[in-house]
Amino acid sequence: MTFTRRETLALGAGAALLTVLPFRAFASVDDLINEFTGGAEVGEGGLELTAPEIAENGNTVPIEVSAPGATAIAVYAAGNPTPPVATFTFGPLAAAQEAATRIRLAGTQDVIAVAKMADGSFVRASKTVKVTIGGCGG
Repeated sequence: MTFTRRETLALGAGAALLTVLPFRAFASVDDLINEFTGGAEVGEGGLELTAPEIAENGNTVPIEVSAPGATAIAVYAAGNPTPPVATFTFGPLAAAQEAATRIRLAGTQDVIAVAKMADGSFVRASKTVKVTIGGCGG
């Protein structure tokens, strides 16, 4: 395959532009929470996050979230290479606004849950989980 000079210059300019632009993968947890909330103020209470205090293996850490009256709950792991862990959306026919899953944690870190309530407000809960063996390449 041969490239013209114009195509070569365009590829070089594109590569240079990619090295200068910030990548979305390196967004902070606060930025991700602001994206989820639309910049709204986040309160406390009304959201319960259950996670072990010490996880022996970071590959499978059980968590539960519960927020009666929530329409969505987002879970973030602040120390993971990719902080967004899960987003649960609850419709009007949901029996309960709670979910349980297992997540991977790279090491000791905070697990943060943010719930969007039916009235449009947001609440937050967090818990520190100590991991003895990391799960995300750690």
